[in-house]
Amino acid sequence: MEANKNLTEAKKAKKDEFYTQMDTIEKELAHYENQFKGKVIYCNCDSIDSNFVKYFQNNFHKLGIKQLVHTSYPDVDFRSEQSIELLKKCDIVVTNPPFSLFREFVAQMVKYNKKFLIVGNMNATTYKDIFPLISSNKIWYGCSIHSGDTAFNVPDSYELKAAGCGVKNNIKFIRVKGVRWFTNIDYPERHKDLILTKDYKISEYPEYDNYLAINVNKTKDIPRDYVGVMGVPITFLDKYNPEQFEIIKFRKGDDNKDLSVEGRCPYFRILIKRILN
Repeated sequence: MEANKNLTEAKKAKKDEFYTQMDTIEKELAHYENQFKGKVIYCNCDSIDSNFVKYFQNNFHKLGIKQLVHTSYPDVDFRSEQSIELLKKCDIVVTNPPFSLFREFVAQMVKYNKKFLIVGNMNATTYKDIFPLISSNKIWYGCSIHSGDTAFNVPDSYELKAAGCGVKNNIKFIRVKGVRWFTNIDYPERHKDLILTKDYKISEYPEYDNYLAINVNKTKDIPRDYVGVMGVPITFLDKYNPEQFEIIKFRKGDDNKDLSVEGRCPYFRILIKRILN
């Protein structure tokens, strides 16, 4: 909880100096290695010391990259004319954008029709300008992070308050929950069916007051024999296969109020429905 509190405070203060560790990058990018060949890669929030830049430099020939370009936020803001001109010439953007500017960053990627692989907080899926992209299958979660917390390096001046944070090899780090990779680059794992084992029982799946759907508290409890609309937690997106489920809408009932069960609102829910073959 303290790590998430620090993340929220950092966003409010525009203190976004969270640096992705090499291990985090290697685990994710291993799933896309054949997609970088002959491509211009742009790391548009990264200095020469960034682990993103180091990763592509170290694997330049292995991946068959055509060119690697990087610019550092805030010295060269990704929204600047200079950065946009470089963006137009690239094929794939890979970086950790400032969490406080995540909406603007994704909007820019969509505007210029760029492939991207970026780090963000899963709460971004609840943003009104991000969720429609997810529900329309234009962006999705990456492959390697689906639970737990993720370590980020931080500047020496960063005050360490959260449990589990510390110093390793003389570098300060902080652990943050709810981090995900966001991308529009496909990979085989996202097309694997979620294995369902529970049967529907009316007593275990209450209906919403304001929408014709049942409430499911955990993704693993999605009933295998129910074909109507279901409300599931946002962690469902970690297992989402677009060939198995259709995303209907997010959070709101027919009355445009939060989904409720007997007058009480569960945590944010995504309304989904099985795709029948």
